[in-house]
Amino acid sequence: MSQRHFTLEEANAALPRVRAVVAKQIERRGAIERQLARLAEKTGSYPEAVVERPDDSDDVRAIKQDLIARIQEYQRSWNDLEDLGVVIKDPRTGLVDFHSRVDGRTVFLCWRFGEDAITHYHELDAGFAGRKPLAGAVRARLLN
Repeated sequence: MSQRHFTLEEANAALPRVRAVVAKQIERRGAIERQLARLAEKTGSYPEAVVERPDDSDDVRAIKQDLIARIQEYQRSWNDLEDLGVVIKDPRTGLVDFHSRVDGRTVFLCWRFGEDAITHYHELDAGFAGRKPLAGAVRARLLN
């Protein structure tokens, strides 16, 4: 399947949905981390993987079942965003990218949770540190 390329208008139009999902995902991640801490309190260490075992006590089993369900929902929601064409870069901070084109080359439009709109882009191999502001001629070329 070929990757979707967004214009700046299309990516910004997708932000309300992306923002809502990312906000929920950050909330979910916090709940997962709290449950992992509860599990570690009960078992004495953080697990490498959350797997039910026959010798688990009822309270440990309940925490693990809850964690498994939360983790599945967390993964499913990220997958739903990726199905829209969004590239998840840092789920902890809500950093996502959108493929786009500038002067015939593919770049990433870059957005992080808390920003009002997409105002930066970067080369595919540059990452967040290589973000450049969308200004002037580059911005105009991304609009259509």
